[in-house]
Amino acid sequence: MGEIRIIGTAHVSQKSVDEVKEAIEEWQPDVVAVELDQGRYLALKQQQKNPEIEDILQAKNFTQLLVQWILAYIQRRIGMDVGVEPGAEMKAAIAAAEEKQVKLALIDRDIRMTLHRFWASMSLLEKLKMFYALIGSIAVADKTGDLIDIEELKKENIVEAAMEEFYKYSPRGAGALIGERDAYMSHNLLRLAAANERVLAVVGAGHRKGIEQYLQKPETLPPIDSLTSQMKTRPWGLIFGIVVTAVFALLLLAIVFSGVGTEVLLQALLYWILIHGVLTFVFTLLAGGHPVSGLVGFLVSPLSSLHPLIAAGWFSAIAEAKIRKPRGSDIKKIMEAESIMEMRTIPLFKVVLVAALANVGSSIGTFAYFIFIFPILGIDPNVVLGQGFAHMWAAVTGLFGG
Repeated sequence: MGEIRIIGTAHVSQKSVDEVKEAIEEWQPDVVAVELDQGRYLALKQQQKNPEIEDILQAKNFTQLLVQWILAYIQRRIGMDVGVEPGAEMKAAIAAAEEKQVKLALIDRDIRMTLHRFWASMSLLEKLKMFYALIGSIAVADKTGDLIDIEELKKENIVEAAMEEFYKYSPRGAGALIGERDAYMSHNLLRLAAANERVLAVVGAGHRKGIEQYLQKPETLPPIDSLTSQMKTRPWGLIFGIVVTAVFALLLLAIVFSGVGTEVLLQALLYWILIHGVLTFVFTLLAGGHPVSGLVGFLVSPLSSLHPLIAAGWFSAIAEAKIRKPRGSDIKKIMEAESIMEMRTIPLFKVVLVAALANVGSSIGTFAYFIFIFPILGIDPNVVLGQGFAHMWAAVTGLFGG
């Protein structure tokens, strides 16, 4: 078994770049293993093919895309403040390995699998907390001029405290984003060490301790298959959609059987359309969407809110894509944007943002409807529901009893 040496880096640190270069020069490893997967490696080398827009729209993972882009933006803003391009230490490792004709190994898990497992593993509360934290992080990252001491952040006690806080904040998300990747990279490092005498691993400082623990006790490593499989999750979206449809249907039936009149029933239907439609339209415009995309969302939202397998944002996004005509090259522009406002001018980002916010507007509409519908209609819910369900039950028992 060969020797494994680990360098824990900050992805926007000039000192990390220098450390990587020096380690390769002085230690002369047989293999340089970097915290990259094939996709990120090609992106760093600027050899990645632009994806087809149709594939992005058909995948419908708009929220995950937004999270990925915003996280990349925050890292890039910090890098701009300290004068170092994000991933510079990985580029330095690749360049030094190529110069010395040293083998290069990509040891990280595919980013698509990581994001899938990260998103699928988190509870709804964890996701809401994450969005709140992202908004705060954007505000901090945009305060240019306040230089961040990256080297201070690399200190072991600071890194450990940050990891502990992450696990407290989002235990499942941290497990997928940190813990699982520690294990995955450890598997690859052990495989490399079995075939090479000297393996130099260049990883983020947050991964160093976890990897070292696994390397000291390889028997504690989870099976590699458990780290690369699609997670089976409960279809909460489907369940929520079925519940909403059932509650809305029962509400209409209660109104019908309560005897308050057809006019109230028609008003209940009208407000369902207006509340969902208006909020979806407004949130589409807040995303910078075209009014036509907002109108599409207005028309679709009242129906999509009752169908558990479709979402208003998908249709608004398709309309937005027809109007804005995004291109695969937009991804590069998004990754290079220097502000959120600049990102919002890029057609593809606008399409994805429209999809996400239109869905948010439609969801808020559902909750708002059930909270405010009785005050809006000016009827007593106890009377309508009590009498409605009583009369409904009498009708059902009468039908089957007689």
